[in-house]
Amino acid sequence: MGHRAERITAEGGEPLRCCLRDARPGDKLLLFGYQPPLPAGPYREVGAVLAHAEPCAGPADIAGYPPDWRGRPQVLRAYDARGRIHDATTVHDGQDPEKVIAELLAEPDVVQLHSRNIAWGCYMFAITRPD
Repeated sequence: MGHRAERITAEGGEPLRCCLRDARPGDKLLLFGYQPPLPAGPYREVGAVLAHAEPCAGPADIAGYPPDWRGRPQVLRAYDARGRIHDATTVHDGQDPEKVIAELLAEPDVVQLHSRNIAWGCYMFAITRPD
C-alpha cells in the first residue's frame, strides 16, 4: 500500500476494471493497487488494476459477462464466507463463463467469486452468491 498510481498509455487490449472492457490503443490509463471486497483476513490482498485516467461511463451492462472477455481465459477464484480461498478455484477458457460460474456457485461453501485476468493478474469483478 502507499504506492502511487502510474499513468500509462494503452497499447490496446489491456483489461479495464472501470468499464469491464479492453482498452483501445492510445487510451490514457491509470495503473494502481486495489483491494477487492473480502472480509479482513490473510487472503485479502492488494493487486494491480487498470482504469481510464479520465471519468468513463462504466460498464454497459453489469448483469451479464463482459462481452470483450468472451473467449479470453480468466481465473475464477472462489471464496468461502470467511474470505478464504476455496479449492473450487479454477481457470476457464472464456467460452461459456456462465456455466463455469454457475457450477462454482453451486458449491455449498462458495459465497463469492473473483474474476482475474490471467496475463495481467488484475482483479476484474466479483460475483456474489444470491441469497
